[in-house]
Amino acid sequence: MAQDAVVYEARDGVAVVTLNRPDNRNSMTQDLLRAFRNVLQQVNAQSPRCLVITGRGSCFCAGADVRESLQAGSDDLLPHERSMLMYEPFLSVLDVSVPVVAAINGHAVGGGFGLALLADIRVGNVSAKYGANFVRLGIHSGMGISHTLPLLVGAAAAAEMLLTGGLIDGERAHRLGILNHAVPADEVMPVAENIARQIASAAPIPVRTIKQTLSSSRRAAIRDAARREAQLQAETLQTADAKEGMSALLEKRPPSFLGH
Repeated sequence: MAQDAVVYEARDGVAVVTLNRPDNRNSMTQDLLRAFRNVLQQVNAQSPRCLVITGRGSCFCAGADVRESLQAGSDDLLPHERSMLMYEPFLSVLDVSVPVVAAINGHAVGGGFGLALLADIRVGNVSAKYGANFVRLGIHSGMGISHTLPLLVGAAAAAEMLLTGGLIDGERAHRLGILNHAVPADEVMPVAENIARQIASAAPIPVRTIKQTLSSSRRAAIRDAARREAQLQAETLQTADAKEGMSALLEKRPPSFLGH
């Protein structure tokens, strides 16, 4: 029997959601995205006191699977609507009413990096790589990263990361404020669960209201940014450079972009 693409566990008031496609670097395949959306609905229905999101294997999430279409949905939808539809399952983290801790066990890149940025608190593998490599693929960023990243690191550092598409290690991610804690791989989950247990042991009503206060304006702004990005991402996906970027990634070679 095939294993679930996303695994859900709950104990002592803490829910743990695990991306469970390690052989595919927990990439954003349609089956993983559907499973993630369904599991978050389960989390909201059961109403734990804290949620931890993590991945299995060497990657937290490597972003889109370029072997699949980067746009979901039927041909009845406009291109930017299909782009947005792909990101919506991860964006549903914004609708979780309790604090969310990202236990970033391994590399978090592209959409996976965007997922990590949606959490309230991030504990990361100090040896992992982090970043938004969209320009290396010839496409515009997505999932509201152009909004969430500058809030954490400032405009200049965000511009450098987004415009170069370069990846940074956990130590720099911690210095920039992306990670609350940068620890060895085997300490990521224990540290994240310890934070989650502390949250779960606090008075639940003020925890929820503080979460609401912190995130009320942020939710709308991130979704607005994601919709703007979806329009631009859909346009850039039609370019020759996007085709070159995807091919180069699959062929494990540097891309050669021509600007069309």
